[in-house]
This record gives sequence, C-alpha cells and structure tokens, in this order.
Amino acid sequence: MFGHVLRVGFLMLPLLFVTLPFTAAVSVASDLPAEEVYHWNSVAIGGGGYVTAIVTSHEGDGVMYARTDVGGAYRWNPRDETWIPLNDWVSEDQTGLLGIESLTIDPSSPNRVYMMAGIDYFNNGNTAFLRSDNFGDTFDVINVTQQFKAHGNGMGRQNGERLAVDPNNGDILYAGTRRDGLFVTTDRGDSWEHVSALEVSQTPNDNGISFVVIDGRTEENGRSQRIIAGVSVAELEAGGTRYHGNNLYISEDAGESWELVEGRPTRFMPQRAALSGDGDLVITYGDGAGPHGHWNVPEPVESGGIWSWNIDDRSWSDITPAGLSRAFGGISMDPANPDRMVASTINTWMDQGDGTWGDRVFYSEDRGAGWTSVDLQKDDQGISWIQGHSIHWAGSIEFDPGNTDRVLVTSGNGIFMTGNIDPAAPGEHPWKFTVRGIEETVPLDITNIYNGPLISVIGDYDGFVHHDVTEYSPIHEPQIGTSTGVDHAEKRGNMVVRVGGTSNGSNFPIYYSTDLGRSWSPFASLPDGQTYYQGRVAVAADGETVLWRPSNSNRIFRTTDRGRTWTQADGFASTRTIPVSDPANGSIFYAYNPSNGNVMISRDAGSSFSVKSSLPSGGSALIRTAPQREGDVWIALEANGLVRSAGPDAEFEPVAGVDRAAAVGFGRAAPDHDYPSVYIWGTVGGITGLFRSVDEGSSWVRINDDAHQYGGPGNGNFVIGDPNIFGRVYMSTAGRGIVYGALENEVVSADQPEAVASAVRLRQNYPNPFNPSTLISYELPAETHVTIRVFDVLGRQVRVLVDQRQDAGLHHSVFDATGLSSGVYICVLQAGPARKFRSMMYIK
Repeated sequence: MFGHVLRVGFLMLPLLFVTLPFTAAVSVASDLPAEEVYHWNSVAIGGGGYVTAIVTSHEGDGVMYARTDVGGAYRWNPRDETWIPLNDWVSEDQTGLLGIESLTIDPSSPNRVYMMAGIDYFNNGNTAFLRSDNFGDTFDVINVTQQFKAHGNGMGRQNGERLAVDPNNGDILYAGTRRDGLFVTTDRGDSWEHVSALEVSQTPNDNGISFVVIDGRTEENGRSQRIIAGVSVAELEAGGTRYHGNNLYISEDAGESWELVEGRPTRFMPQRAALSGDGDLVITYGDGAGPHGHWNVPEPVESGGIWSWNIDDRSWSDITPAGLSRAFGGISMDPANPDRMVASTINTWMDQGDGTWGDRVFYSEDRGAGWTSVDLQKDDQGISWIQGHSIHWAGSIEFDPGNTDRVLVTSGNGIFMTGNIDPAAPGEHPWKFTVRGIEETVPLDITNIYNGPLISVIGDYDGFVHHDVTEYSPIHEPQIGTSTGVDHAEKRGNMVVRVGGTSNGSNFPIYYSTDLGRSWSPFASLPDGQTYYQGRVAVAADGETVLWRPSNSNRIFRTTDRGRTWTQADGFASTRTIPVSDPANGSIFYAYNPSNGNVMISRDAGSSFSVKSSLPSGGSALIRTAPQREGDVWIALEANGLVRSAGPDAEFEPVAGVDRAAAVGFGRAAPDHDYPSVYIWGTVGGITGLFRSVDEGSSWVRINDDAHQYGGPGNGNFVIGDPNIFGRVYMSTAGRGIVYGALENEVVSADQPEAVASAVRLRQNYPNPFNPSTLISYELPAETHVTIRVFDVLGRQVRVLVDQRQDAGLHHSVFDATGLSSGVYICVLQAGPARKFRSMMYIK
C-alpha cells in the first residue's frame, strides 16, 4: 500500500496509493460487501486499568495469562512480548463477562484454561464459567448464575485464585464464591454441586472465599484429597458486631468434611497463597479484602504480613519482612526452587525511588527467612503517560516459569516486568511497563476533528490526542484525573474544550485548547464560584459559546469569554442531558432528556431552551448532528429505534429497518456519496452489532462480527465514524478502551487531498507557532510534478506554494503566513498523480 518516502524538513512521511473500489449496500440489512474486509483493534493507549492477577503454568512452557477487573483476560505471547485479548467476543447482553473474577490452568493439560466471569452491575449479575481447550482461542460459556454470582470488579478482586483444578484429575474443579460457599464439578464445569460440608456464608465485605488450593501429593482413588480454602474475614469488632477470624479451612477427604486450621492468623484476612512441592503453604495477609480501603466496613488495608504453614506438621512461622507491618497481596515461589520467593505489598504508599509512591516488592532466597526490598526503577517502554504513576494495588506477583529470573507484578494501571529479580544488580533490569496489547481504559467521550486528530477523555487517566491511533500518545496536560467530556468547534477545529475533575475540587475541572490539544489552559472561573466538576460540554460551531452541564448540577452553564463570566441557560433543568451544538449554525444547540423524552432546542446560542419535539423516553442522551448540515439531528431511542429530524423546524421521523439503537454517530461519506456515513450500535433485522449506512439510513450493513463485540458501547455509549477516512469507526467499551474498525485498504477520495494523510497513519507534529515565513524542505526520489497547497480546517485552499515539475533531489519552498488568521492549517504535498502526504500547522 505504501511506496517511496519523501523527506520533508518538518516531517518524514510515506506516500499513499489510492486504488480501492467500493460497492454500496443495497438492502435494509445485508452482509458486508465482499471487497470490504474490516480489521478491529484498540486505539493505542497502553494498559490503564487494574490487572488483578497473573496466572502461569508451572510446567515452564511459557503459558501465562493476565486477568482484569473490567477488561477481560489476556494470553502472553512470548515471541513478541505482547498480550492477546481473549474476551472480545463478549456480546452486549454479556458485558459483565469482561470482569474475570478468577482464572486457572489445568496443570496436566496447559491448553485447558478456565475462568469465572461476571460483574454485579451488568446484565443482572449474569455469571458464567468459561472453558477452553485451545489456550483461550475459543470458549464454552456455561451459565452458573442460578447457583452463584461473580463480581470481577468487587472488593478483593485481586485475591485468589478462587478456581482450582485437581492436578490428579482434570475433570474436577473447585470454585470458591463470594456469597454461596464452595462448589465442585466433576465434569469440567458442565454441572456444579454445592460443597455443603464447608459452612462458609457471605462475609461482611462480600468477598467470601478468597482462594482455593489443592495439594496434589494426596491422590487417592483418582483425585486429590487435601483442599484448603481461605476466607475473607478477620477477628474484629465494628458497629456492635463481633466478627470471627474463621478464615482458613482444610479438608483431607476431597471436601466431604472440613475443619478450621489451628494456629492460623486471625487478625488479618488471607489474600493469596503459594504451595511448595514439599508442603509449605505461604499466605499473604491484610486487614481488608483490598485493593484499597473499604468505605462500608472497617477494612483500611494498612496492616498484615506473610505467614508460612507447614501442612505436614501443622506448624506456623511468621515470615513477614522484618520491621514491615504492612498488608501484603502477591506471593509466588520459583517452581524449580521454592526457596526463592517474591512478595508484594497491597495499598501501601512507599517511595519507589523515582518520585512515585506505591507498593513495594520483596525477594527471598531462603524461603522467607530473610527478604530484600527490590529496586523499582521503571521503564515506560514508550508509553509516556505512565511517567509519574506508580506500581500500586500490587495484588499479584509471579515468577515467569519459563525464565525464573523474570518476575511480573500487577498494578492498578497494568503490568510491570523485570528481566532479573536479583537485587544484587539494582537498576540494571528496570521494571518495564509490559502492557502492549492490553487496553483496559474506560473511554467516556471522544471528538474526532475534520482534518485533525482524535481527542479522547478517559476514566482515571484524563485522555489523549491521537494523530495516529496505532501509536502511543502523551496524556493531556495538565492532568486532572478523570475527564468526562470533550468537544470541538465544527467550523473552528482548533478550539477544543474538555471537562473533568473531582468532587472535592482538588483539580480544576474545565480547560480549553486552541492548538488541537497540544496544550490546555484553564477557564477563568467556575460558574457561581462553586465546585462543579465533570459532566459534558458542547462548543458552538463558531467556537464562540461553550455550554457545560456539570455532573453535580441539573443546570446548563454558558460562557462566551472562556469562563470570565457565566450565565445559566433558561428553560432547562436535567441531570441526564448532554448539550450538543449544531455543526453549521453557531447559535443553535440541542439536548434530549431521556427522563421525559423532550428534545430541547436553543436558537440564541444557549441562552434559553424550549421544547422542539416530544419523543419516547429512555433513549441515549448522546444525540448526534450530521456534519456541515444545519438541524440534521439523529437520536438513538434504544427499543424505540432510531429517529431523525432533517432541519431545525422539522419533526423527527423513524429510520426504517432499525429495531433498536443504543448509539449513533457519523463518519466520512463513502466514495461517490455526498451524505456522511451513519453508524449505529443496535439491532437491525434481529441481529445486534455495529452497523453502517452510506445512504442516510435507507440500508444498513453489519461491519463487526461475533468475534468483535467488546460487550457493546459500555459506559461512554458512543459510536462515531472518522471524518477523514471512510469506513473507520470508533466505539466506547466498558473496559476494553476505545476500539475501532478499519477497512483493510482504507479509502480516501483522490479529489480530496486534504484528507489523504489520515490514511497514512502518520505521527503528525507541530513546528509551531510558524513565523510569517517558514521554509519547507523536501527530497524527491525522481523527477516528478509537485504541488504543495495549504488548506484551512474547512478544506478551503488558502495558498499554492508549488505547482511544477521538479528534478530529483532536495527542494525548498517558503510558506508565507502573512494575512492568515491564527488557527490550524493543513499543508498537502502531492508528488505525481496519486502520491500525497499532509502535515498540520498551527499559526499563532
């Protein structure tokens, strides 16, 4: 697809050949045209969420998995040291199955992997046992909701493992649950039976059984006899209630009977356990389920330790690192040498030596008799946003059985791995941020700019500006934590606003950028001088007016001077609405109230709103307007389908053929089409998925497949096409980041050179602000006719710098910006009939 490279003074870019034909859909719900092949991936952010455990096969075969709280599970690919997602097949009515509460590998058949999955607040707590015979490439889904429920995003989610396979009989598995005790299967999960002899009910912290360990040395009659279960309780008194410390049980007859383990630590709750081949069970303890303090029960997760129990002689040893009374989470033994152990604290804020504070890692070569604190120098591996963020919530740490010099530790933001755990060589083997392939952010909003970048806002981590969605990008600065809303001016694309912050007012919540997110400036003040935060924002098409509906207000606030003064929009009060600007008229805004179905319109730049139409309630508050068209509004009404109003005064009409619509958005028009492509997540012809229409909704094609459903659009509930590349579409998820689909050969119309560079997947830069005259240098590989044009953000040509045939070699051209207003411009170089590239410029 790519040819020679032009060397340019301000950028080096490949050249693009555009030859792909296109055939439009011709029926209401049809298959994707044969010549179109979609590929699916996530926008490159890198980690971003809580990896709750690493699970390895101790056979030294390199089999290793990571599980997450809301983003599914991943398999390690040792060839290129990346992670392969395993749960992207999860459908919208299975979103909770992205919460992996436990994962285990059959010790005798490492191709067999099992998961317990579910999240309380999705799909009514639907819970499934997932079974694979091919390393997680495909799964059998066995619904167990009627017997027990998982909560992969609950407290104690880094404990475990709650699932365990009998090493002497791979058909037998045990599952510890949060509320219903212990279950066993003898047919690899087809059916489950409650182990009634273990009388463990729901614990006060709703964490239940924290781990199950099977001692494979005790085989009798084809199954292991010794089973040990940890329970998430400790001896304490709170609110007049006395809680017992019955937190460790053992069975010597395959679960037929159980007894409390004598001598167990009772002041703390067991977190994780590692069993040696000679009978030592090493357990980490904390004064809470973790990974952080619990606000409903007295569990601060501040104290704890590490204890070793010799099962054969029933003796206990406190092997906590000397002088460190902290909660511990992860524990691992070298499978080839159990004297070598690693452990990690949990919810501990200690200096990590690089200006960050978080958990610590400890290493022992004598089975815990002595410990060494390990240097935690970190290497971001080109994912720069992790700088300044610590290794924290380190609930799981593991030796790599294939190379036990290497150790991996989980964190609230991903996984870190050192190539050599030996403390004798500090700094020589930093902890690499090992998350390539893992995308676990929760996207909340994006705005994609015509002739510009993709700008996102993300839960917990602010968001990013992507000029190339395959490359990792810097985080928004200043960082304000969670950012929840972002929008740009349709006619003045360099004007962008984002909102976020926290309820305690510790971070200023609203910023603007006039250089497409390269830098951000705070608004001058907040409305009424109050601590408003987060919510959603709309920027007028001309960039003059900004409307903000904070999360902690039912009012829409308005400013025309970047926050120096604020007013309230009249005729409007709702906490569930999202203001949206008209893309062609800077005086018009819209909002849909899902509570009562009213569509509101403002014709005075947000000063006041009135009812435009009354629709069914319960739809998506995130309504969409068709680019460059006044009053063309589309609303996804969930079970009431999709509706459209074709003008500011037009009534809404249903879009035929759409049974259900959860989200709607627009992207670049198809070749030989004038109207933008329309995308929905919804149901057409009885099939639920991501659909595209190139003919204003007259016909639809499903563009995703059953292997790429991602649990639906999740928290952000958005679907939006790329305005620069036909066919490319972005979707939010509940924990798999921003996913996107792209055609195998992305189409860009040859008569629209300003859009070509988006398909080149380049990393654009800003040699800015430009001086009145700026020299552009470029090198031609052969004699070629060259044109260099400059366009504004609306695609209007403002300068022609070169239009002639030139010899091979180095050439120079002067871009004279005199007379141009400040803003973003696009320089497009075309060498020959089809070879083009682009760079954006910011003129101050």
